[in-house]
Amino acid sequence: MTNSTVRTTPTPPLDGADPAPTTSSSPVLVKGAVQQPETGEPHAARRELTASSPGRDIALVSTFAALVAVCALLPAITVGNGLVPITLQTFAVLLTGAVLGWRRAGLAILLYLAVGTAGVPIFSNGRSGPGVFAGPSTGYLVAFPLAAMLAGVLVSRIRASVTRVRRTGLTFLGCFAASLVTIHPLGILGLMWRADLSFTEAVVTDAVFLPGDIVKCLAVAVVATAVVRAFPALSAPKR
Repeated sequence: MTNSTVRTTPTPPLDGADPAPTTSSSPVLVKGAVQQPETGEPHAARRELTASSPGRDIALVSTFAALVAVCALLPAITVGNGLVPITLQTFAVLLTGAVLGWRRAGLAILLYLAVGTAGVPIFSNGRSGPGVFAGPSTGYLVAFPLAAMLAGVLVSRIRASVTRVRRTGLTFLGCFAASLVTIHPLGILGLMWRADLSFTEAVVTDAVFLPGDIVKCLAVAVVATAVVRAFPALSAPKR
């Protein structure tokens, strides 16, 4: 690339005349020069996002089912009337959807529920067995596979070329929407059915979880964005 600059030397003014203007042209491109492409989103935006194989899918489903179990077994926080404790299960469920996509995420959460129902103490507070579904948290447990799959659908719609900040924001919105549409409505119905609460009482009980859900969805968005950018092959295959 060659730049050319045209300068005009000031001419000494004649008596009573204004000085001649000094002009300077901006750099111009020489015909035939090659412009450098703009450097925007790095190479991750163009990485292959469709890699998948049966062996890897099984491993990922098992790993994320174990992650949900670990988050469920971490110490819970009892709030409100104490019917349903606050755990990190929602974080793990939504992260599974955001990273694995709806098919593998649904399988992972169903595997977690099946193992717990079979008697392995991996539900919150170390509970297990089918009797868990007779308690006040049954609506939330039933909603988990739906929430993970919906989060997977919404997050998979995010274009690979968006910036990191935009992806993080969109992932947060997708996960929070999935939580609002599935976990909370079914949780309220479960409270009304198994805890014998009125609709208003169930809504008030469920509303306690909303601030925590916002924080969890933010954490999911940050973690999922970092994971997908670092390991793009983990993303769900687009079919």
